[in-house]
Amino acid sequence: MAAPGGRPTDPEDSTNVAEIGASGQAFGFVLLRAPMRWSRAFIPTIKEAPADATNASHVMLTRAGYVRRIGAGIYEYLPLGLRVLHKVERIVREEMDRAGAQEVLMPALLPSDYFRETGRWDVFGDNLLRLRDRKGGDYHLGPTHEEIITDMVRREIRSYRDLPRNLYQIQNKFRDEPRPRGGLLRCREFVMKDAYSFDVDEAGAAASYELMRQAYTRVFDRMKLHYRMVQADSGSMGGSTSAEFQVLVQSGEDFLTACDSCGYAANLEVAQCREPAASEPSTPTPACSKVSTPNAGTIEEVSTFLKASPDRFLKSLLYAAGDDVVLAVVRGDHEINEIKLARALGVGEVALATEEQIVKATGAKVGFAGPVGFKGRVLIDRDAAVVHAAITGANETDFHLVNVEFKRDFDAQVADLRSVVAGDACPRCAKGKLAVYRGIEAGHIFILGTHYSAKMRANFSDEKGVEKPIIMGCYGIGVSRLVATTVEQFNDADGILWPMSIAPYHVIVVGLGQDAAVTEACEKLVAGLEERGVEVLFDDRPERPGVKFKDADLIGIPLRVTVGAKGLAAGGVELKPRTERDPKKAEILPLESAAQLIAERVRAMMA
Repeated sequence: MAAPGGRPTDPEDSTNVAEIGASGQAFGFVLLRAPMRWSRAFIPTIKEAPADATNASHVMLTRAGYVRRIGAGIYEYLPLGLRVLHKVERIVREEMDRAGAQEVLMPALLPSDYFRETGRWDVFGDNLLRLRDRKGGDYHLGPTHEEIITDMVRREIRSYRDLPRNLYQIQNKFRDEPRPRGGLLRCREFVMKDAYSFDVDEAGAAASYELMRQAYTRVFDRMKLHYRMVQADSGSMGGSTSAEFQVLVQSGEDFLTACDSCGYAANLEVAQCREPAASEPSTPTPACSKVSTPNAGTIEEVSTFLKASPDRFLKSLLYAAGDDVVLAVVRGDHEINEIKLARALGVGEVALATEEQIVKATGAKVGFAGPVGFKGRVLIDRDAAVVHAAITGANETDFHLVNVEFKRDFDAQVADLRSVVAGDACPRCAKGKLAVYRGIEAGHIFILGTHYSAKMRANFSDEKGVEKPIIMGCYGIGVSRLVATTVEQFNDADGILWPMSIAPYHVIVVGLGQDAAVTEACEKLVAGLEERGVEVLFDDRPERPGVKFKDADLIGIPLRVTVGAKGLAAGGVELKPRTERDPKKAEILPLESAAQLIAERVRAMMA
């Protein structure tokens, strides 16, 4: 027997044809797939965590049979993992389409010409996976596609009438991470959604940015994630306005801060606190003098030796910035933020000076540098600039200076150079305090301006015929990273707790025993769920109940329905949620209405 369209059917496949009615479909029927039976599924669960697994998602996705590692930072998706990945992709695609973006697909194998055109062939350094073809031509695997999409647009866009546009793709990206780790969280090959907006002016770019911000919010809301949108650094992407969507998890490698009173939030790399008020010492500070501090070069050592608290110190660190060596000064109890320092210096990045550079610049060993008498550029943090009678290195081994006053004893460029800490005053509101969190970056949005269009001559003609560079935006979501990030946020000691929207199946039906009545009830329930659009994994294995329950908890299907002889005799089947958002105890549902009640629960959990 053949199904409509000529597809053969298997009597054991349980495939059936259901009437659609007034659904708007082109045909009056749709094929309903058979439920996935565990006995025929490829779900290779394992008891032991991989030796290199250091976080929850790596452990659980591997143990539950979602992914397998085949090389450093390289993973294959097994059936359950691919179902989750596709569901994340679907949510992202739906929200991008809803925001008016159009999908394209660019190649992953790229000629070097485009990155050379913008200078990123060198900027990306060793992170770029490079290769040569048989003719000796230079190529690379795409880590990101700003140049390629800019080239696409410069070949097609001519007039202001052709703008605005927003183009996106969902595709594999490649970066030669020096230390791939965390399973899917930091890979050398990963799935990413990258979108690019093109506008005639800054106002249009801001409007496109806002549309993407709203779309990203809907994506993460639909996935039920706890997250914050925070100010961020644009890094090698260039541009100005930049924000990250950080999923809040204690295992995250990123640090962010947020006000406990207003909406201010930022990545710790760029976070600010309230500027300290200027003050004068209560009594005139004595003249600066030198004191002996033998073998005491750290703040802790000198603080103990001189019996002075760290907040009285001017901690001085030397950095290489291009060809120059500069001195950066922060309060002794604060840490220098190297991204802020680089920005204050107007360079792309800075690096701690070598011991040889420090000795040459200060004449002293490491640990004894200070701003007084330093022959070079000095920058001081705002909080350090208001410290009175300060202690700092004397640029002489085993000696420090006391009673140091900024402006009196040395001068420097004042800038925001330090990382904020918990308890700092909010820079936006009068009463708020900053708290520090850990998170995983799930999405990043930028306004790039003309960073790429100007370099690549991606221009348009305005209403007066004047040629101008297109204003661009860039918007990325780590699709495969979201799979792992969700597990980092939703798990317990027994396994994964998938949100309904991206779970590989909505419901797992567990049959206990091989009793004919149990088998018949399972088949009836599964068929009823499938007819109502519920995705079902049917555990029909001849295993002990304990084994089935442990596996069900491990793979994390949101709803478990248990069908057993005792339950049927008592009047129904057992429904038990597996989600922290719906921590209800098991309940008994009548078999006759169970499918309808469970389908309603699924719809409610999807909302």
